[in-house]
Amino acid sequence: MLATLLKFHRVFALLIQSWIILVSLTLAFLLRFDALIPVTELPGFRVGLIIALIVKLIAFRISRLDRGWSRFVGMRDLHDVFLANVFGSTMFIAATLAVVGSAFPRSVYIIDFLVCFLVTAATRCSVRIYREFVDGGARTAGGKRILIYGAGDAGVALLQEIQNNPRLGLRVVGFLDDDQSKWRTIILGVTVLGPGRSAALICAKFLRRRTRVEEIVIAMPSATGPQMNEALANCRSAGVPCKTVPSVGELLSGKVTASQIREISVLDLLGRAPVNLDETVIRRSIEGRSVLVTGAAGSIGSEICRQVARFQPRRLFLFDMAESALFHIDNQIRAMYPTLPVVAAIGDIRDYERVEEVIRKGGVESIFHAAAYKHVPLMENHVVEAVRNNILGTRNVVKAAEANRVANFLMISSDKAVNPTNVMGATKRVAELIVSSMPSGPGCPTRCVSVRFGNVLGSNGSVVPLFRDQILSGGPVTVTHPDMRRYFMTIPEAVQLVLQASTMGKGSEIFVLDMGEPVKIVDLARNMIKLSGHEPDVDIEIRFTGLRPGEKLFEELAIQGENIQSTYHKKIKIFSGTRLRAKQVETWIESLETLVAQRDDCALVDHIHDLVPEYKPSADFREPAPTMYFSASVGD
Repeated sequence: MLATLLKFHRVFALLIQSWIILVSLTLAFLLRFDALIPVTELPGFRVGLIIALIVKLIAFRISRLDRGWSRFVGMRDLHDVFLANVFGSTMFIAATLAVVGSAFPRSVYIIDFLVCFLVTAATRCSVRIYREFVDGGARTAGGKRILIYGAGDAGVALLQEIQNNPRLGLRVVGFLDDDQSKWRTIILGVTVLGPGRSAALICAKFLRRRTRVEEIVIAMPSATGPQMNEALANCRSAGVPCKTVPSVGELLSGKVTASQIREISVLDLLGRAPVNLDETVIRRSIEGRSVLVTGAAGSIGSEICRQVARFQPRRLFLFDMAESALFHIDNQIRAMYPTLPVVAAIGDIRDYERVEEVIRKGGVESIFHAAAYKHVPLMENHVVEAVRNNILGTRNVVKAAEANRVANFLMISSDKAVNPTNVMGATKRVAELIVSSMPSGPGCPTRCVSVRFGNVLGSNGSVVPLFRDQILSGGPVTVTHPDMRRYFMTIPEAVQLVLQASTMGKGSEIFVLDMGEPVKIVDLARNMIKLSGHEPDVDIEIRFTGLRPGEKLFEELAIQGENIQSTYHKKIKIFSGTRLRAKQVETWIESLETLVAQRDDCALVDHIHDLVPEYKPSADFREPAPTMYFSASVGD
């Protein structure tokens, strides 16, 4: 019945409003004259009914009171109802004084306004009242019983969503909150039962009443890593499965909904603060421009493509040699932004002619260079390929950009380029030197900068997917050393800061992103095991395997002699160090190409050391290199 009425809600609203207007004025007369309207007042009463019906329907129509009858009615709607009744009553008084004159009882105006407002407000809320107390109560009586951990704005919004959507099959039986002032208070009919550390006791009480709590939802989107760890520990002590709502960075819609409830991830436990961007500046640097992303099919490159696309470039070129992965990101971008011209360009950055061709024919104006070999142990055994891709490939892209007067060039670097102890880090440091050696300043066509950051969580081949696979297979989870620490960022966070840094460069700078505090890899492993519902070293073993060639216990952020300068963004710094002359770098590269042709790993390492004296190569290069095998794409 209700569904049918809502289908024709405007006609239904008109009929209801007409009824309310007539009943309100009738009640006002009956109240004014003690339930018996004198015969002398009947002519004025009849004229008043006609006037009230006409002018108030017009007022309500202008105030759009025929809309908004839904389960989402709130205080703002009641405010609108009040103003509409003030408007309607004012018009009614003015029209009645003009037609009937002073003979119309003045107290009726006041009584009529009060009755009409109260009945209109009650009617406006009827759909919500029905859904929450009649339909909702019947449907949620047997729903899954949950506790909401956090009685703040997010928790209350989640409760409202659950109460307004009985089809979700959820029933909130209480709140947990560490704010003592909220204990025993009632929020929308639900009690704040106590602090999070009492979760086990509270769940035990429900169990004794034969109303077991089936799930705890942590609704603290602004929680830090330690706070999330504490909340998770409290939930685990209760022996109840727990989930969470998105972090602040994920809540783009500005509203917490039950559909956003998800499993707790290791990202939540790291507690990365949301990134605040000056999107106006970023949009100005991208909108209407032709943008090329190398390594577009990799973890970082694909995220750059997704984020660049939302700033409406004139054309987006996806450049990679990994055919299947490139096909996937091409389809994804086209689906997300169907009006954006996207060009998937298969090619290898080691092929200068192909790189130059794409840049020239596409009229490319900005380049994000993310293509690189990145795996440390693999590159220790593939020195020639690491050099060809990370060094010579970068030189190709930079030179092609300069030759075609590309306005902006940004290279993705790594914290492993700082005092490198491995081939991968050393080649990235050389790539930084190549980029910073390019001419800068007035009259130079291309602004070339590098952005240096640490590990990104969840990227292809990174530690998180590795640990996840090991946990799924029952262990052991392998960690190289109990004291190994790494800086971590999420992929979206890193790319957001890369886009911001791209707007700051004047040329030759190395930007370094604030990566927070370093994380112990063994702690990361333990947290992932706990999140999977297992106990570390009880259900799943953590096994230490020892440092691999080229690995360091701690990554560093700055090379000795580099000066740290602040920018207007608190998470982005500029490191200004030794800058080589372009001619010096070109002479060095000419010799490098000769050594690459000879495929002499040890000679290549020595040559890199000449340019990067802080590089401390592995002792393995004093021995003959093992048999090589072909490796994978340059997508990351």
